[in-house]
Amino acid sequence: MGCPCSLQVHAASPTEARRWAATARSEVARLERKYSRYRPDSLLSRINASAGDASGVRVDRETAMLLDYAGTCHAQSEGRFDVTSGILRRAWDFRAGTAPRPGAIQALLPLVGWEKVRWESPRIALPLAGMELDLGGYVKEYAADRVAALLREQGGGAAVVDLGGDLAVAGPHPDGAPWRVGIRDASDVRRSALRVPVYAGGVATSGDYERFLVVDGVRYGHVLDAKTGWPVSGLASVTVLASRCLIAGSASTIALLHGPDASAWLDASGLAHVRQHPDGRLEERLGRTPSQRERGRRAATARSAEL
Repeated sequence: MGCPCSLQVHAASPTEARRWAATARSEVARLERKYSRYRPDSLLSRINASAGDASGVRVDRETAMLLDYAGTCHAQSEGRFDVTSGILRRAWDFRAGTAPRPGAIQALLPLVGWEKVRWESPRIALPLAGMELDLGGYVKEYAADRVAALLREQGGGAAVVDLGGDLAVAGPHPDGAPWRVGIRDASDVRRSALRVPVYAGGVATSGDYERFLVVDGVRYGHVLDAKTGWPVSGLASVTVLASRCLIAGSASTIALLHGPDASAWLDASGLAHVRQHPDGRLEERLGRTPSQRERGRRAATARSAEL
């Protein structure tokens, strides 16, 4: 996944812990093989290699679901979250610390646009040679959800799957206590700005505080608007808590992509979240998260059964 990955799990024995860890590694490796754009043998690379071929590529049900979700994210973001926009990395090299060359972005924009893709399940076609799909914006979150689901099936419900800071919480500690999830301080990534209790569900943060470049006194974050090819400015970071990590991750990114309207979009979404402003100000809109509401429902059901 190109990031630090970890699994925290309560197990009755070392053997059980090793079995669950093997399950996690196997599932993450499966999705890496299938959707990594860095692997020439992946399904994603095969789709990208077919760009310009009108017949396209036939995909399986799992991939169809992820492509449908790409369309949903595109609509929710008003075209700013776009799985065809990964090609913009050719213009933006945040490691080199230099701004794009004149005309570089404009030269790439004709190859960007989900609306150009011909997607009719089970077949997808990229109509223009040079177009690419990059599912890196949410496959990692999907992988975390998949691992959490498999652990629950095997009895490992008291677990946290952490893929590069995107979390899928399979269930609370064995005593029913929540996991305490730290939200990184955008102004000092070595410390947490806030800790929130999570019983189950997904937690994901999007921000521009780790990958950015400064050129001639101008700061450019790595979150790019697919419509313009340029970074957006607004909130420093957004953390979303949702029923699934997939939803939390895509929602946090979509919020940032709304730039100055990010706070309004988040408030309208009704999602539990924490937003950090560039001046360090923190705003919480947590309320009762989906996992907390579910825990409350189960507790109420148990009390009714006792009565």
